[in-house]
Amino acid sequence: MGNHTAVRRLDLGYFVRPPSETGGPLPRVEPALAYLVRHDRGLILFDTGIGAVDPGTEAHYRPRRRPLEGALAAAGVTLADISLVVNCHLHFDHCGGNPLLGGTPILVQAAELAAARRGGHTVDELVDFPGATYEEVDGEAEILPGVRILPTPGHTDGHQSLVVQRDDGSVVLAGQAYDFASEFASDHLARRAARQGVEPPLPGYRWWLDRLGHFDPRRVLFAHDCSVWEPPHGGSWDHPPRALPRRPSRD
Repeated sequence: MGNHTAVRRLDLGYFVRPPSETGGPLPRVEPALAYLVRHDRGLILFDTGIGAVDPGTEAHYRPRRRPLEGALAAAGVTLADISLVVNCHLHFDHCGGNPLLGGTPILVQAAELAAARRGGHTVDELVDFPGATYEEVDGEAEILPGVRILPTPGHTDGHQSLVVQRDDGSVVLAGQAYDFASEFASDHLARRAARQGVEPPLPGYRWWLDRLGHFDPRRVLFAHDCSVWEPPHGGSWDHPPRALPRRPSRD
């Protein structure tokens, strides 16, 4: 099961986040990344790219889209080959290709779908479209052997990540649980410091990192950052490798 499950990144374009959202004086160009999970029991598509939006939003973010069909074709896959879609959340830059996959089950947290249907959360046409087939998840769920949805609220209340378990540790598709790998790394180290009894004050960290640690993540990948988090020095999630004993000198 584990070693036969592979993850491939899909480049679905980029958008320009304006200075009002970057916290600095300059805009920032961010990728829109999706992931294809090849499992013995089918293909899972995690996120589907940037959807069509109104002219105001288009001007605000200036997106450049790579068609989902083309990205899949480069991986040797067609839309018809996808068995399941998992959206980390339903903002337009993560569920934009969903309408191309009518009839394919879309797994989403019940809280996220409810928020999307209340309005003001995303683009309505990207949520309810002909053939939309949702399977609502309420919390954590194993969707295929060794592939598990894990709630990771923060960016939205219904945000979720995908944990792909392997014999050598897990690959985590974290979506927009964090904007950057460096932010994830900071929270991971804050958690380690707290668990190792470092005296306060210490920064807080997101509570669900405790649950994520049970899966011993070895790689964490993100929706808007091409960087990948890996444990420092090749250690496990909570326990860095012990230093090798110094070899005696021959001098």
